[in-house]
Amino acid sequence: MGEEPEQDGARTSVPTTRRALMLGAAGAASVLSIRPALAQTQASVMLCQIPVPDHARAGSYIASDGSTVPAGTAGAFPPPGRPFTGDEVRHALANGGTLSGVDYQRSQAYMNYIRRLQRGTQGFTCFASLQMPRG
Repeated sequence: MGEEPEQDGARTSVPTTRRALMLGAAGAASVLSIRPALAQTQASVMLCQIPVPDHARAGSYIASDGSTVPAGTAGAFPPPGRPFTGDEVRHALANGGTLSGVDYQRSQAYMNYIRRLQRGTQGFTCFASLQMPRG
């Protein structure tokens, strides 16, 4: 059992039982190492932060449609004072609920702002990762 004998000075490559077992073990090891990485990724997504508004627009108010407007604009809301976590945003998206610590109308304005985030804006990567399906 094992590899075939040499023919004309060269070995023929035939998978052996041992080689198959080694490949299987390597595959199993990679599965075991990926699962903790996925769990770690999910945890970091839940802890990532989305500032409203981002630092480039600090001091701006948030209109009900999610746009940023100058501070003191009638009908607009002041910033929440702290960034929201990915978990808070995920919960609000999934349940149509409000963000932690704010009333319904303010929450809707902040969520509209978050939905409008563009690539390159602080919080975009966090929000985009919340949209990815989990396997």
